[in-house]
Amino acid sequence: MRSIWNGAISFGLVSIPIKLVNATESHSISFRQIHTEDGGRIRYRKVCELEDREVSSAEIGKGYEDADGTIIPITDEDLSHLPLPTAKTIEIVAFVPADRIDPLQMDAAYYLQAGGAPAAKPYTLLREALKRSHKVAIAKYALRGRERLGMLRVVGEAIAMHGLLWPDEVRAPEGVAPDTSVTVRDKELDLADALMDTLGEVDLEDLHDEYREAVEEVVAAKAAGETPPEAPSAPSSGKVLDLMAALEKSVRAAKQSRGEEPEKAASEKETEETDRESESESESEAEVRHLSQRRSARAAPKGTGGKKSTSTATAKKTTAAPRKSTSKTARSTQPAKKATASKSTAATKSTAKKAAAKKTTDKGTTAKGTTKKSAAKKTTTARKRTA
Repeated sequence: MRSIWNGAISFGLVSIPIKLVNATESHSISFRQIHTEDGGRIRYRKVCELEDREVSSAEIGKGYEDADGTIIPITDEDLSHLPLPTAKTIEIVAFVPADRIDPLQMDAAYYLQAGGAPAAKPYTLLREALKRSHKVAIAKYALRGRERLGMLRVVGEAIAMHGLLWPDEVRAPEGVAPDTSVTVRDKELDLADALMDTLGEVDLEDLHDEYREAVEEVVAAKAAGETPPEAPSAPSSGKVLDLMAALEKSVRAAKQSRGEEPEKAASEKETEETDRESESESESEAEVRHLSQRRSARAAPKGTGGKKSTSTATAKKTTAAPRKSTSKTARSTQPAKKATASKSTAATKSTAKKAAAKKTTDKGTTAKGTTKKSAAKKTTTARKRTA
């Protein structure tokens, strides 16, 4: 890796020669400005305002613009004589716990490469000291014309340095949070926790720049003379009308993306229970009406003029309370059936008794007649013998 700065780490009286190397690289796709009519490149040229001509890089220097617009020339020699101890040195000023550093202060990241064999021993000493103390080093250094603040920490077997913004460069979050008073319910917090648990952790290696990949596909398609692929339509992000419903939907979507069976939301359960109750009430009402019509049909021939039919009363009770009417009608129907059955049984028994008695009487009468006939026959025979 190519170094961008050479210097030394000042660790007390110990000096460690190092080279500064970029720890990150940008993979973003850059575009050139072109003339839309003919595709010609648009270029910016450095032109002197006073002479109205283009100048080369060798003719360009630095200047500070004062408040009134006056330009004060500043040369490299002027800057080289500054009393700045960190001009070529990363000066460590303190060691603090890592959680003392606000992530808002972090800027660009660099690797510190040991500058040759003599730097190996002190470099390793500083690295192992940082590991054992579980602390980071705060340092000051000068780069690209200004003094900066840095944080040194161990990454693997190397020492990395994060550029830090000065504390006065970090703005306070004034006017950012909502001004209105908002109350968050426990159920909403529970759903938010459930969503966090469902999303879980992620391996940062699995994340990639989907937008850059899509742009590369468009460029490759146009270079090959093909039609660029159509991008999928982004989901509409409207206003959040129901926070609970949005959280429940998010939890279900997260579970489906992980291949888990999503549980039904509380609102859906309530809706299903309401639908079941409505269907049950409709079925009960239909059953009661069916029973009342059958009873009315049976009671019609026996009905008297002044009395109200039982079916009418049952129907009225059914309208007021469908479930109770059904149960009461069912209960009243069962005793009625039992009473009818018992009556028919009693009638059958009495009929059988009468038939048996009649048979007995007939038998008795027949027997008496037979006896009388036998006696008369015997008397006639006796009289014949005497004569």
